[in-house]
Amino acid sequence: MGPVSERSRTPRTRRTGRLGRYTAAFVVLCGLIAYVAVHHVTGSKRAPVCTVGSGENTYEFTLEQAANAATISAVGTTRRMPERAVTIALATALQESALRNIQHGDRDSLGLFQQRPSMGWGTPEQIMDPVYSSGKFYEGLAKVPGYSRLPLTVAAQKVQKSGFPQAYAKHEPDAALLAAALTGRSAAALSCTTSKVDPGRPGDPAKVRAELVRAFGEKVAPKPTAGADAGGSSGRNAGGGTDAKGAAPAVLSVPVVATPGTGARRGWELAHWAVARADDLRIAEVTYGGKVWRASDVSGTWTRSRTPDGTAADAVRIRLEP
Repeated sequence: MGPVSERSRTPRTRRTGRLGRYTAAFVVLCGLIAYVAVHHVTGSKRAPVCTVGSGENTYEFTLEQAANAATISAVGTTRRMPERAVTIALATALQESALRNIQHGDRDSLGLFQQRPSMGWGTPEQIMDPVYSSGKFYEGLAKVPGYSRLPLTVAAQKVQKSGFPQAYAKHEPDAALLAAALTGRSAAALSCTTSKVDPGRPGDPAKVRAELVRAFGEKVAPKPTAGADAGGSSGRNAGGGTDAKGAAPAVLSVPVVATPGTGARRGWELAHWAVARADDLRIAEVTYGGKVWRASDVSGTWTRSRTPDGTAADAVRIRLEP
């Protein structure tokens, strides 16, 4: 057979070329559809996160960072340190450890503030305790004359003796947002979404109370009494109803004890602390000042409370996972 002419070969070549392009386009289209489907299913399941502020003036951080920031703030206000001191402490921890309680650092530096056992900050075990390390920072800050009027970098440096003192400055805006929320000055300003790890693990009222006392002192929550849970509420089902399995969730009522005119601020301080610690303490719901935060709400924001006790200003209501 003689050679195939150009004329007889061209149509098949063109058909083959078109088929290849159609196949490639189809593969791309299938990939796009798969991506959109996966994004639609998982888009609302973003990693757990916390946010303070609003609009463009916001700061987003992790649950671990939120828990540590809440502890730093609570230790500061318990020592009657002003909001400015809390801002300085938070900015320092943001620079030193990114608000993570790390077991490493420059030379023997450890913890939230990268304090060194060899320099007299305490034992490694003590420094790795966020309550202890925060207290040691405030102890040093309180010795700085006029620290609240000093630039943040100067005040922090007088405590830390850092090799890079100017590095603290870039964290001041985020630290100020955190301090405003965690000291209670900004109401309903801290929002968090939580993880769904171990959904069947119930919250422990005794553990929540113990953590409250560690951060805020013994007066923050009443001691358990007969017929009441560890938070001083009127029983394990105190206003909490039951879950789908019929189990009654524990409810703690944390009294807002404050000086005249500061009750709402104290209340929001406690409420924000509870939200920041919700993931590790298995807190399902926090109610205060007519607003409620629920761990089950994927938005993680505060909404208007529909419960009768939601408007109470003399207590923060904490419901635990059943």
